[in-house]
Amino acid sequence: MNEFRGQDLSGARFEDVMLTGAEFHDIDLSDARFRLVSLKGASIRGADLRDLDLSGWIGNLRVNGVDVAPLVEAELDRRHPERAKMRPTDAAGYREAWRILERLWGQTIERARGFEPWQLHESVDGEYSFIETLRHLNFAPDAWVGRAVLGDPTPWHPLDLPHDEMPDEPSVPRDRDARPTLEEVLAVRRERVAMVRRVLDELTDEKLVTATEPVTEPGYPESQSFPMTRCLGAVINEEWEHRLYAERDLDVLAGKTT
Repeated sequence: MNEFRGQDLSGARFEDVMLTGAEFHDIDLSDARFRLVSLKGASIRGADLRDLDLSGWIGNLRVNGVDVAPLVEAELDRRHPERAKMRPTDAAGYREAWRILERLWGQTIERARGFEPWQLHESVDGEYSFIETLRHLNFAPDAWVGRAVLGDPTPWHPLDLPHDEMPDEPSVPRDRDARPTLEEVLAVRRERVAMVRRVLDELTDEKLVTATEPVTEPGYPESQSFPMTRCLGAVINEEWEHRLYAERDLDVLAGKTT
């Protein structure tokens, strides 16, 4: 086992590193940045967590012996009254969730039109730019509706942008250097939104509890059967969360111009 004692690793970068079961004692992580980090089962004692910003999938998180996850969920629902609608349980609920998302995204896109074109390509804190966010949201329904639900083995548009942690797959485009205009990306988005709407319009409670037929050709998601709720839930969650991220980053960009 490697040991690091009395060393200064300030500014070091760790990428694709396995630290499962590692032990940290008397460690200074001030101003550190973590992305795509799994802390499942981690135990932290004697910590100074002031001014900590944490976002992600949170469950069974105990702070000083108190499970704070339900408190966080309740507060998020209070701040965003439509959020509870993003956890539908029947076909009508999925259609309602999608109508809400279309409305909210319409407001966000209208806001984005007020920015300079170059600003919509600007990354905030290493996150997707606004254009990259829309490209990723075109990829999600292609993957989980076009491929998984409708059975198209290669539903991709050349401007689709998979999530960074997805392994390269020759059949899936991944051009991080592309710089399409907002209107070019929105033209693709309108088609994807319409595709999801058509599937939801035909959705019944009986279909909702079925599983998809596996797509045998290579691609993403993998060639297996998925619960319909998994496929539709993935798209709804992506749309909801990434709009919040986009609004957050537009706030930052707006602040730079004032």
